[in-house]
Amino acid sequence: MLDQARSVALLLARVAVGVVFLVHGYQKFATTGIAGVTKMFESMGIPLAGVAAPVVAVVEVAGGLALILGAALPIAGVLLALDMLGAILFVHGANGFGADKGGYEFVLTLAAASLAVGFTGGGALALDNLWSRRRPAVSVA
Repeated sequence: MLDQARSVALLLARVAVGVVFLVHGYQKFATTGIAGVTKMFESMGIPLAGVAAPVVAVVEVAGGLALILGAALPIAGVLLALDMLGAILFVHGANGFGADKGGYEFVLTLAAASLAVGFTGGGALALDNLWSRRRPAVSVA
């Protein structure tokens, strides 16, 4: 019973965190545009803003989809956590902890959640788990 509940809880966490990243990344492409994100990053003092903007947008979209689908979870979790670490270092850290003042509370939570989901196996219906069940065992002699 506990294993089933854990698996469903991981599924819900995976989808919730993935949707947050997917929406934020999608906005960087569709609403703000990469040129707008680049200008915003430049104004924030983010180094190599012209490179960072598309990389962050792709990481957030691809990483969000990976979390939702439960695919390549350790890789997606680490990349998304690094994305949020950059947000803390370059944007939110100077504003203190509270999200109400632009602080790092929310992005720290997203970083931790990305790592937690990335390294727990993903729960029910995670593609990583489904693929591993279908692979035949390989013995090393």
